[in-house]
Amino acid sequence: MFVNIAVVVVVGLLGWAYKAAVPPRPKICGSPNGPPVTSPRVTLSDGRHLAYKEMGVSKDKAKYKILVVHGVDSSKDVYLPVSQELVEELGIYLLMFDRAGYAESDPNPNRSVKSDALDIEELADKLEIGSKFYLLGMSAGGYPAWGCLNYIPHRLAGLSLVVPLVNYWWPSLPVDLRRVAFKRMFLRDRCVYSLAHYAPQLLYWWLTQKWFPSFTPLEGHPSIFSSQDLEILKKMEGAPVPDQKKTRQQGVYESLHRDIMVGFGDWGFDPLVMSNPFPNGESSVHIWQGNDDRMIPVLLQRHVAERLPWITYTEVPNAGHFFVHDNVYIDAILRELLLGERPSFA
Repeated sequence: MFVNIAVVVVVGLLGWAYKAAVPPRPKICGSPNGPPVTSPRVTLSDGRHLAYKEMGVSKDKAKYKILVVHGVDSSKDVYLPVSQELVEELGIYLLMFDRAGYAESDPNPNRSVKSDALDIEELADKLEIGSKFYLLGMSAGGYPAWGCLNYIPHRLAGLSLVVPLVNYWWPSLPVDLRRVAFKRMFLRDRCVYSLAHYAPQLLYWWLTQKWFPSFTPLEGHPSIFSSQDLEILKKMEGAPVPDQKKTRQQGVYESLHRDIMVGFGDWGFDPLVMSNPFPNGESSVHIWQGNDDRMIPVLLQRHVAERLPWITYTEVPNAGHFFVHDNVYIDAILRELLLGERPSFA
């Protein structure tokens, strides 16, 4: 009798665990019972759709065309306060888009660093941006930007990586450096990154269970915000920002969770051994990092800059993770990317 009860209990627990670990089907925009499509979209070669938004001067009059790659839990509606004076002075056209699985862009079950890079290239071609374009990748939007640098460098007129994600499992990243960065994190965050890399099939369960805190960035834990971040977030309270519900409307697994799995999974290449794809100076690459960033460790970004001296590195004093959302900094970032002007605080 006891054995029979034990078997029933074990089977029940396994069934519960399996159900808890399997993410639900995504609610695809435009499908029956799915969210409505409210934005312009392009159809990619594999049948998926990417939603986009255009800003700045008109495409046909623009001197500079920039594709903007948003980060985790964001969308094409990311707040980017580029001054109108700069837009008009330089003739800037900005193309924002929802990455796969976010807001109104279809999920990609085969999403990877390479697929995100090729999505960007195909979006540019569908909208006839031209043979070359500038790219601005922010936070987790840094990994698709690194992908573009590796897979389609011939399409880049210039690239700016702002507080870009650093994968703790890049093959050439020193293990001792990763350990130092890990020691500065909450245990729960180490678990998330480790699961994303070693056991991604368990990530959905970990990030949706209610027994204990799972991931400080998604919880908005106070420890992840620098004093400057808090000031910028306060300024943004009255500004238009992405609707979190809309950002996640197709499912947290296809947006947030898959982002984390790809960002900390196998990229297919190692950025730290990358050769300069622009040896003749035909394009430029820039990394911007706040030295008080509580999400992307500055010690890792410094290591990237040391290993890749062909990248122009700017470390912003007293800046956190969100300084790109301040008009002074975003204008400086674009002036350096487009004109090569180094900021006075560099």
